[in-house]
Formats: sequence, C-alpha cells, structure tokens
Amino acid sequence: ETKQYTDNFFVEHSELFKNRIENNYICECHGDLHLRNIAFWHEKIMLFDCIEFNEPFRFADVMYDVAFTVMDIEARGRKDLGNAFLNAYVEETGDWEGLQVLPLYLSRQAYVRAKVNSFLLDDPNVSDVVKEEASKTASAYYHQAWEYTKPQQGKLILMSGLSGVGKSTTAKYLARKLNAVHLRSDAVRKHLAGIPLLARGGDEIYTAEMTQKTYSRLLALGIILANQGWSVILDAKYDRQDLREAAISQAKQHQLPVHIINCIAPLEVIQERLLNRTGDIADATADLLTSQINQSEPFTNQEQPYITVVDTTQTLDTQLSKLI
Repeated sequence: ETKQYTDNFFVEHSELFKNRIENNYICECHGDLHLRNIAFWHEKIMLFDCIEFNEPFRFADVMYDVAFTVMDIEARGRKDLGNAFLNAYVEETGDWEGLQVLPLYLSRQAYVRAKVNSFLLDDPNVSDVVKEEASKTASAYYHQAWEYTKPQQGKLILMSGLSGVGKSTTAKYLARKLNAVHLRSDAVRKHLAGIPLLARGGDEIYTAEMTQKTYSRLLALGIILANQGWSVILDAKYDRQDLREAAISQAKQHQLPVHIINCIAPLEVIQERLLNRTGDIADATADLLTSQINQSEPFTNQEQPYITVVDTTQTLDTQLSKLI
C-alpha cells in the first residue's frame, strides 16, 4: 500500500513537483536530518553529520529535510512538538504550499529509518539483543510510513476576535491538539509585503487593499491545504461578515467542514495583554481597540451554527472539547 501510494502521488502531483523545482525549493540540504543528528549545545541548535559521501543525496526539496525532523519527533510520541516545529518553519519561510508534498515526504523518511534499522537484522556482528530492538524500531517506522498514506478529512477553522484577545494562543493550542496548520494573518500580510516577520509594518501594509489581499491569500491557502487533508486554522480577526461568508461559502463548495472560534475576554484584560506584548509578529496596539470594536460586524443567524465561543481567560480544554 505504501509503494502504491508513493507511485500514485508522483503521477497525480507531477505539476506540484515541477513548481517546487521552478520556485527553487530544490537546494543543497543536510540530507539526514533525524533527531540523532541534532543537538542543543551552548544554547544553540546544532545540526551535524550531514550526508558527505554522496553530494547529489544532499540536493533535495527543503521540505524533504523538514519532513525527516517532523517524522522523527512524531516517532517519539511528540506529535505536538512536531507540529510546533513545522508551523514555525512554514511561517518563517512562507512555504505553506510545500505542505502539499509533506505527507509523501513524511512517509518516505519513515520508510528510510525503517530500512536502516532493518539492515541490522542481517548483520552477523550485531547481538541478538540489538537485533530484537532494531526489529521493533523498524516495525514501528514501517507502520508510521503506512499511517502517513491514509487519507485525511481536511477542515477550516476560522478564528475571530479583537487584537490581543488571545486568538493566536488559542489557535496554537488547537493546532498542536489537531496537528493542524496554523495560518496567521500577520505572517501572511508581512510575506506579501516582503518584510521580516518581526519588523514593524508601516501604514502601507494595513490599507484596505492590502487587508483584502491578505484575507484572500489566507483563504486560498486554507482551501488548498484543507483539500489535501489538512485541518487549517485561519488566524485573523474575521470581524467582517463578508470575510466570514466568503470562507464559509468556499468551504461548502469544496465540501469541507468549517468552524468559527469566537474568542472573548474582558476589555481590561485585552488592553493589558496588548500593552505587555513583546517579541510577537503582530503590530496591533491598545489604541486600536476602540476602532476595532466600533467596526466589528456581529455574527448573523446563519453563522451561529458554526460558532464556538471561547473565553480566553479560562482553560481551553473543556471549551474546545467538541473540536479536539
């Protein structure tokens, strides 16, 4: 089944691989980026033992290198950390489209680790104890490779609420629980503007035209990835009916489940959060709250069935239990 999935993927997504080549995502990479080749040393992450014996082996899709790390984190039972790493990577690079090929790469990398461990079973110099452990490890990796080939139901989750209310914190929590893609409008906007994520954006990136481009790009990415089986969290204010209706309409057209998480908190809590916010890519400040409140459009009766209200001053587990 794994081989058939691989063969079919290459045939069905040939245009996608062509785009990866044309957009310069084939680079000289590490080539062997599993966890045993990564160390935390003197407060820095160190990558070592790259493939040196065969230079062409190091040239691959950068997402293939990323897949090795994600896969190996998940193999150790920490899918939440794999999700955190993956979302941090694609947010920094803007390579959200690369997630379309990730399931194949994850499966192939798990298969590689399975095969490497299987080699030990025929080695006369390896003890029976080591062989037994290698057999268990190989079996687990083979099973993991197969798991990645199983079709998934994608869905869209829209965040909604004022700046500073806790949308991104809630979205990050939910992403790790669902292994979802966390798409922040702040990141999408700054990638469109061509500025570093931590750079403060000027008025020119917050025009009505730029805001429309940001939401259009956000939704387009969400639909693309949800159609590939990803759960996708669109993390933005979604304070306008037309923006919410566009997302719901698109989801329906593609037969994708859609949810809206409306985050709330007392105004004084939101103000304090914005005043104390540091090291975040969002540019919103407390002085914008009044205009945001005045411009926010209420949810319609038609939107109510999709909404889950989350008080971000309370624990999230029970409030999000229907989605997790």
